[in-house]
Amino acid sequence: MTNKKTKNTGLGRGIDALFADINNVDDIENVEDLDIEKVRPNPYQPRKTFDETSLRELADSIKENGVFQPIIVRKSVNGFEIISGERRYRASKLAKKKTVPGIVREMEEAEMMEIAVIENLQREDLNPLEEAQAYDMLQKNLGLTQEQVSKRLGKSRPYIANYLRLLTLPARTKKLLQEGKLSMGQARTLLGLKKKTQIDELAQKTVKEELTVRQLEAIVSRLNTDGGAVKKATKVVKSPFVRASEAKLVDKFGTQVNITESKKGAGKLAIDFASTEDLNRILDILGISLD
Repeated sequence: MTNKKTKNTGLGRGIDALFADINNVDDIENVEDLDIEKVRPNPYQPRKTFDETSLRELADSIKENGVFQPIIVRKSVNGFEIISGERRYRASKLAKKKTVPGIVREMEEAEMMEIAVIENLQREDLNPLEEAQAYDMLQKNLGLTQEQVSKRLGKSRPYIANYLRLLTLPARTKKLLQEGKLSMGQARTLLGLKKKTQIDELAQKTVKEELTVRQLEAIVSRLNTDGGAVKKATKVVKSPFVRASEAKLVDKFGTQVNITESKKGAGKLAIDFASTEDLNRILDILGISLD
C-alpha cells in the first residue's frame, strides 16, 4: 500500500489546488509498478479519440526509455482507475508493457471528474463536441449551473453556452464536427437555421463545397428569409472541345482561362490577370495596343 499524506479534498479549493495535488509527487509517496491489466481509463475522461500516430511515437519512446512520469490512479473494486496520465497508459499498452509506473491516491468521485475535464481543457486536446460534452457532464453530474461551470473553469458564461448548444445538432452533423470536417464557427452558424431539418443537408454542402463561415452565414440568412430549400451543388461537365480549347489558351496566355457554355450555343471566355502589368502582357499577346 502506498503511503500518502492526508489531503484536503473537495471542489471548493479551486483549479490550482486540484492540479497542485496531481502534479506534485511528494517524497513520502511511492511509485509502484502497477499491473497494466488492472488499470482502467478514467470513466469521466471527456476525450474519446486519441491520435494514433502520436500514441505510436510515444509507445516507441517507452520501448526504448520507459515511462518517465508515473500515472496517477485511485483504487477501484477491480484494480485502479486513472486520474491523470491516460495517454501514457495507452502508449504503454501499445508498447506491450506488463506494468506501468503509478502513484495511488485517494480521490472523491466529483473531484476526479473535474480534474479529468480540466486537465484535457488546459491541454487543448478536445474537439469542440468533446468539449461541449465535458461541460454538460460537469453540469449534470455535479449539479452545476452554466454560471458555476464558467467561474470554475475561468471561461465566460456565453462561451460555455455556445459549446453546449452544439449538443443540439443532429447526429450526422455532430459526426462531421467530431471528425474535424466542420469547424466550431461553421457549426454555430448552422445552429442559426430556423428550420432545424435543413442543418444536416447544409452541413454536407458546407463540407463538399468547402464553404467559409461568411459564405455559410449568407446562405443561412437567405434560407431564414425566404424559407427556400438548400440548393444542391451542380457539377458542370465541359465538352472535350471546350477543355482542349482552355488548355491551349492557358499555354498561350500563361494564366488561368475559363470557358462556360450555354444551352443555346453561346458562352463566355474569362482570362485571369494578376495586375495591370499582367493585363498589358495579355493585350500584347492579342496584338491590342491602347496607344
